[in-house]
Amino acid sequence: MCAGDCCCCDQQDSSEKARLTNPVENRGCTDIPVLLIFVLFWAGMIYIAAFSVSHGDAFRLVYGYDSFGNTCDEDNADKKMENVSLTGLNHKGKPYVFFLDIRKPLETTMLCVTKCPDKELTTIQQVQEFAIKEGSKLCRYDVPIDKITDPANADKCPQNFPVWASDDLLFRCVPSKLTVLGDKLADLFEFLNKSDTFQKALSDLYASWKEMILLCLLALVFAVIMVLLIRFMASIIVYVILAVAIVASLAGTGFLWWTYADIVNDLNDDILHKIPLLDIEVRAKTAFLVYSIIASVLTVILLLIILVMRKRIGLVVALFYEAGDCLSTVPLLLVQPVWTFLLLMAFFFYWVIILAYLSTSEIREYNNVTGHIDYREHETVSYFWWYHLIGLIWTSEFIIACQQLVVSGTVATWYFSRNRNDLSCTICKSMKMMIFYHLGSVAFGAFVITLVKLPRMILMYIHKKLKSSAGSNKCAEYCLKCCICCLCCLEKCLKFLNQNAYTVVAINGTSFCTSARKAFFTIIANALRVAAINSVGDFILFLGKIGVTAATGAVGIVWFKTKSELHFYAVPVLLVCVFAYFVAHCFLSVYEMVIDALLLCFVADVDDNDGTDGRPYYASDKLRKYIEETSTELNLMTRKDKAEEAEPAQI
Repeated sequence: MCAGDCCCCDQQDSSEKARLTNPVENRGCTDIPVLLIFVLFWAGMIYIAAFSVSHGDAFRLVYGYDSFGNTCDEDNADKKMENVSLTGLNHKGKPYVFFLDIRKPLETTMLCVTKCPDKELTTIQQVQEFAIKEGSKLCRYDVPIDKITDPANADKCPQNFPVWASDDLLFRCVPSKLTVLGDKLADLFEFLNKSDTFQKALSDLYASWKEMILLCLLALVFAVIMVLLIRFMASIIVYVILAVAIVASLAGTGFLWWTYADIVNDLNDDILHKIPLLDIEVRAKTAFLVYSIIASVLTVILLLIILVMRKRIGLVVALFYEAGDCLSTVPLLLVQPVWTFLLLMAFFFYWVIILAYLSTSEIREYNNVTGHIDYREHETVSYFWWYHLIGLIWTSEFIIACQQLVVSGTVATWYFSRNRNDLSCTICKSMKMMIFYHLGSVAFGAFVITLVKLPRMILMYIHKKLKSSAGSNKCAEYCLKCCICCLCCLEKCLKFLNQNAYTVVAINGTSFCTSARKAFFTIIANALRVAAINSVGDFILFLGKIGVTAATGAVGIVWFKTKSELHFYAVPVLLVCVFAYFVAHCFLSVYEMVIDALLLCFVADVDDNDGTDGRPYYASDKLRKYIEETSTELNLMTRKDKAEEAEPAQI
């Protein structure tokens, strides 16, 4: 029977400890009121979706619409307005918007046409010939082709000649002579179309897309190798990762300086032979000089950090071994980021589609002056925008929290099992536990993050607007930056606390508030231990990500240097490195969650058990030895007079 344990102030006797022998099996539903609120909230999301789809037209954003409320390349029979002509027309096969007078695009009549004029039309007779030859009529729909030259229809056809030759840009007929649209727009298109840097970078991406795909697959291989090393070489993996990171960083930095020197030599040869320099080659030299300096600084910082932390590196070996053992028993944990990513992508796809419909959920009104159809925002849509935004944040955090609870529940089930080799479908059991008992706690934790993230996003938007406005108040900008920074730090702390709270939920089956309070006091009581383990462990995993990225980048530089047809291969190398880091993060982030969950499980274990025959520890001998060594070193640093006393674990 479900018990709605949702009070943040549950009274507990601090002198009594709940006996912990394994994750609670006879658990009840937690935070039912929050789950009901979340379900009701999603009922509102579904209502907004139904309202948006019924009142909006997302295709209007893509194909555009004419001045009579008809969406181009669509049958508009359902948009027919009574006593209003030229509405509800079938525009299938007419995807382009044509402006009768492109000089006044906001005032002139817009039409859906089959084809934009591909040549300059200087007379109305040429407009008629274009309609007959191409089947694309550039006059209003109620003007027959044979009546185009009739003076009575002059106001329904192009009046200002010539009608410029146009290109279809985003399904709009835009004149090829960009200067007629104004200097700003002309400069933009000139940059996009004529800039050597932009064109050459795009041509390099196009010419090297096959190599980029192969390098991305190579990054996947490197990430898998790193995971396998952590699993099967846990006793030396820390040193392996350090060595790989150092070698890869040095190699990557060396390759960058080598590439820079090679480019400089080529430029010197060009000057010697009096070959005109290309501007793109000079920019490539500057780009690789910047890359080389940044890589050198980061490499020096990396070496200094390793030098300072060298005495603590050995402390994480046992925990990595334990995490590798857990992942070996439950290998499906490594694919958790995959289904989380798929769920997030599916939700984002749904959210964007509804957003497109919501943005076009407007009321159509007939304008007696112009004879056109105008769109007016629906009075309730402005409130739906905020509701839809909150739904984006809350649901996204909910999906991520589901992964964290599943991972924590799987680790807890594995940790508190005497015979770990007999476990079967541990992830399935953890998912079942989450779905049947703790969806309310997941929704609660996600809502807490939403309460912080939403104000931060609003403040960031205000700061952006304030910064872009003329004569902005510097004091106000500074205050906004401080608030944004504080909210960002609070969000990071809450996310860390939430992740540990989900572990307590998985172990004890308590509500989110109770679990968060217990996790908080556990972290405070073991602050030095948590700081040491997290700092060193997370740093090592971060080095693993950097090692995969640097190794992939080094291979990419060597490979791309052999392709003489590339002009500016720094761009494909950078994109490949970004993807390589993302791949490595997806795999190694699971290790981070497993290690954090293992630490909390161990603290709960040693707090409730004493290692005797009646109450033996669940932790392995290596893990107990590791924690004891960690505690001893920490106590030596903090309490020199009690160096022989280990830091007590509390929960």
